[in-house]
Formats: sequence, C-alpha cells, structure tokens
Amino acid sequence: MIVRYEPRINIDSISAIDMHVHLEVDSCGHKAMPQDLFEASSKYFRSQERTPSVDRIAAVYRERGMAAVVFTVDARTALGHMPNSIEDLVAGAARNNDVLIPFGSVDPRTGPEAVENAKRQAGDLGVRGFKFHPSLQAFDPNEEAYYPLWAVLEELGLPTIFHTGQNGMGAGLPGGRGIKLRHSNPLLLDDVAADFPDLTIVMAHPSVPWQEEAISIATHKANVYIDLSGWSPKYFPESLVQAGRRILSPKLLFGTDFPLITPDKWLQAFEALPYTDDVRKAILKDNAARLLGLAPLYDMSVRGQSGLGHSPGQ
Repeated sequence: MIVRYEPRINIDSISAIDMHVHLEVDSCGHKAMPQDLFEASSKYFRSQERTPSVDRIAAVYRERGMAAVVFTVDARTALGHMPNSIEDLVAGAARNNDVLIPFGSVDPRTGPEAVENAKRQAGDLGVRGFKFHPSLQAFDPNEEAYYPLWAVLEELGLPTIFHTGQNGMGAGLPGGRGIKLRHSNPLLLDDVAADFPDLTIVMAHPSVPWQEEAISIATHKANVYIDLSGWSPKYFPESLVQAGRRILSPKLLFGTDFPLITPDKWLQAFEALPYTDDVRKAILKDNAARLLGLAPLYDMSVRGQSGLGHSPGQ
C-alpha cells in the first residue's frame, strides 16, 4: 500500500528545523550504499550510530523539540547499488509527521526515468523536496541532459538540496573510491540557478574549498540558500560566519548531517558563533520554515533579499 505524507508539524512548538538528516537503511535492512562507503564515512566523521531507523531519528528530534528533513540518495548508476526504499522512508516520515519531513531522491543519470520518478514521488508519495549528491551520483548539475529534471522540479515548486564541497563519502579510500570532488563545485549550481530562477536550491555544507564561490552565488541568486551541515560550527570558514551576520542571515539553514553529526554537538558549537538572537533564530528555524512552506512568506527586501523560491505545492 502506498502511503502519502501529509505534514502535521506545529511550527510554534519546535525550536529548530534540521535541513539535513540521512536515512540510509530501510525496514528491510537494505542500505543506501555499499558497506565500504559506510565504513569509510564512519571513520571520517567518527560517528557512533551510523544507520539509525526512521523511528529512531524521529525520537531523537522529538525529544529535543525539533523537526528534521530526512532523505536518502539514489546513486544506483554510479555505485551499481540500489538505494534504500523511498516508499519506506516516506511511510516512516508519515508515521512521525509531527517531526519529520521527507525529501525524495532520483538518479539524474537515468534520464526520462528520473523525471517520471520525481513526478511520482511528489504526486503519489507527497515528498516535500529532493536531495542530490553530484559527486556520489557522478554528474555535473549544469549539463543540459539534466535540465528536464530541473524543469519538472521547478514546475512542482519543490526545493532541492545539492551536496557541495568536500566529501566524506570515499574519504581515505584509494582514489576516494572513484568519487570526484569537482562534481560538487557550487559554481555548477550557479548555472542551474540562473537558468531556473524559480527552482529553490540549497547548497549543502560549507563548500570548502569553494566557500567564496558559494557565498557569492547565495548573495547573487535569490533562489539559492546554504545549509550548514557536515561541519561542526567551530570549523566554519570565517568568511561564512561573517556573511551570516550580514547579507546571508536570511539564507543560512541549520543542518547537522545526522547521524554523522549529532544535533547536540552541532548546537553546542553553534552557541559560540557571534550571532544575535534574531539571526540565530532565523538560522535555526525561521529561514527553513519559510523555505518549506511551514510558515507564511514575508518580505525579505528589508535585508536586501527578494524573490524567494516557492513553498511546496505552489
């Protein structure tokens, strides 16, 4: 039976929205990636709980009074390995719809199949956005072969999250297990943002070694945001911290990369950053709530920004 997600999040009762949480195993025990990639990423991040269930993830965030965006990555072509079940992910999020928000994922390299699969996930399953990992999926987002997919997501009004910068996947393995960092250069997303101005793009992670490029793109393109996952805030590039105090305060989003980084550790380090209470609240909750359509849109022109992306379903 197909389960369709409908949100039941009380935005006033939560303190934060984590925009970047991985569900990498389904209820049948099938994992999103081959075992060697799991082991390498666990070593890289020193994570203790590598593959929590969707119900375990929900419990972690419910206990902390937070909501979280959960997703997997479909990299079947590049890895020769089927992803964990998106239907199972959505069913789990629907079961925990007071705290979880499911994003879909398709393999762009499957061409027309990816387009149809995206439509199905949005229409039949009710996913609230999509996650892509150009390095893991081995594709350049600005190649025109993938433009039909971006056109469909723009038409659906669903936000997209793209991995950018350094890569924990394959880290420390010979040749990085063939995973190429160049696919995750944020400049490739500048082309997509320009050609699809109504497509909301979230550049995931501090984009080291291309942090200045990411800041420039998010400043220039009204439809581009940055999530702060994958790094402890104590290691954020200084340029990113400073931009968050000024021009990018409406564009930065709380994200952990859980289970690789826990919300407790991330938030503890975040407390040390030189942000006002208003900026801190915007990063932790308000910016994501607006992007996800969980709160009314409001005019950002007072901060020099305008033209925010669509909320889901618009």
